[in-house]
Amino acid sequence: MPPGLPTDNAAVSIADRFAEEVRAAGKHGLQGPELLPERLIRGAAAMLPVDDASLSLHEGGDKRVPLGSSSAEAATAERLQFTVGDGPCMMAARLGEPVFASEEDLRRRWPQFGEQLFERTPFRAVVAFPLLQALSGQGAMDLYFRRSERIAPLDVFEAMAVGELITASLSDAAVFSDWTVDVGPDWLHAPPARRRARVWQAMGRLALQLDVEGPAALDLMRAHALVTGRSLDEVAADVLADRLDAQALRGTR
Repeated sequence: MPPGLPTDNAAVSIADRFAEEVRAAGKHGLQGPELLPERLIRGAAAMLPVDDASLSLHEGGDKRVPLGSSSAEAATAERLQFTVGDGPCMMAARLGEPVFASEEDLRRRWPQFGEQLFERTPFRAVVAFPLLQALSGQGAMDLYFRRSERIAPLDVFEAMAVGELITASLSDAAVFSDWTVDVGPDWLHAPPARRRARVWQAMGRLALQLDVEGPAALDLMRAHALVTGRSLDEVAADVLADRLDAQALRGTR
């Protein structure tokens, strides 16, 4: 075997350690099939040398669905990336390759996201790994760091192996449960995903009110979110609650 490659025993050890952390996460009120992604990402954050982590799916275009986060700060970081509409996670899912972003990288490559991230979370670096196998091109795991220098000790093989274990767990849960194409498996209905669905509802409402296409309505909400320093999810909630007038949104740009 070439030097530096992991042995089968190492892979088994990773699987065993990850399974133990996922079981531990399940003891903290995270039972139920819809909370599987939350258990998985909390297990990943506990096992890997990271500060936090989040898990999301990308269903084409701007449609990003959060599945779970290891903390409130990680959930905020996910919402910020979705609000801006670009970042390491989206690039990793699109390219099918890990994306490493130190604080300097974030300031240079994603200045809008970086500014929001530094202002509203304690994180200063992100490493994003695409979900492979059955979810290839459809999702990513974001790992967050409070200091850029913490990226260097990250074992890339171990992180990729955890990503594959997450994909396998989600795939197995879909295979061994009853669901329809219209509804999807239970883990697609975690609380973060249900909240994100309100964005698409608001987008549809605005598109009808303003007589524009859906992407244009989404752009209006995104622009308002960035100008007002809020998340796209919060703006969508205001649209649906009639706290935000459609014409006022059009005047934001």
